[in-house]
Amino acid sequence: MRVIVTGGAGFIGSALVRHLVLDKGAEVLNIDALTYAGNLASLRAVEGHGGYAFLHANICDRAAMEAAVAGFRPDRIMHLAAESHVDRSITGAADFIETNVVGTFTLLEVARAYWATLDGPARDGFRFLHVSTDEVYGSLGGEGLFAETTPYDPSSPYSASKASSDHLAKAWQRTYGLPVVVSNCSNNYGPYHFPEKLIPLTILNALADKPLPVYGQGENVRDWLYVEDHARALDLIAERGRPGETYNVGGRNERRNIDVVRRICAVLDELVPAATPRERLITFVTDRPGHDARYAIDATRLETELGWRAQENFESGIGKTVRWYLDNEWWWGPLQERYAGERLGLVGKVRP
Repeated sequence: MRVIVTGGAGFIGSALVRHLVLDKGAEVLNIDALTYAGNLASLRAVEGHGGYAFLHANICDRAAMEAAVAGFRPDRIMHLAAESHVDRSITGAADFIETNVVGTFTLLEVARAYWATLDGPARDGFRFLHVSTDEVYGSLGGEGLFAETTPYDPSSPYSASKASSDHLAKAWQRTYGLPVVVSNCSNNYGPYHFPEKLIPLTILNALADKPLPVYGQGENVRDWLYVEDHARALDLIAERGRPGETYNVGGRNERRNIDVVRRICAVLDELVPAATPRERLITFVTDRPGHDARYAIDATRLETELGWRAQENFESGIGKTVRWYLDNEWWWGPLQERYAGERLGLVGKVRP
């Protein structure tokens, strides 16, 4: 199996590459622009592996994408490359439109031209997996779950850009017949997560005895998905998902943000005791503009149609995650030169 993974140096992408190469024996070409969140150190486990290759390129560069696809001749393209941080989209939306919308369009066109050259089993078996987010659905109230049929209602520049790319992917399937499958996932966490996101930021700040910022009163609810469970789901969706369909991927682990932070503090206090409980470091800060109240995924289609199950619950996954950060300062230490935990996404600080 030959697979192109875009964004394979990112958090979810690197987990997928490791799974495909080490667990599935696939040949993988990882295409990544290596923006601030891309990190080849996350792929140390597959460096030098005969089934792994890396191309430093931007998905908006059509000529580079055409050359890569023509040269590698993939059985699948698994598209994860994206700008993904909501706070950064608030102060710099242009990068999100360029990468998430224009980049996806470019890849779809390149894939369509390549697919047209295939015949027989190669043509029938080709798949383009477009990986997206539950944030395209907007915000839930206190009850209910996001289903694949939930109307789109994005709140942030990030989620709007991903909603746009989802619509492009579906349109290319309906108009041109390109065998596209779409996945929408809940919040991921786990090893190799860039420290601007809630869980790694909380772990590293708590270790450094720094304030633990929590938006509003921490009442916003997210459904948490362990990243290695997500990687297995993506492989399964690309292998067995029906073209034109969407598959929601969720961990069935809803938690308030404040409870996530408190649980991390408790795990750290157990593993690396401090003089006083780390919960004292929690600091409530002004809420993010347009902050969705609750996300929760209904993964029934994925579970019943394709047979996927999450292997980690939140308690087991957060324990593994905290231990990984304790054991792998070699990975996250250098990243603090790029991001030191400063507040992002404040309205008024707009980048031209």
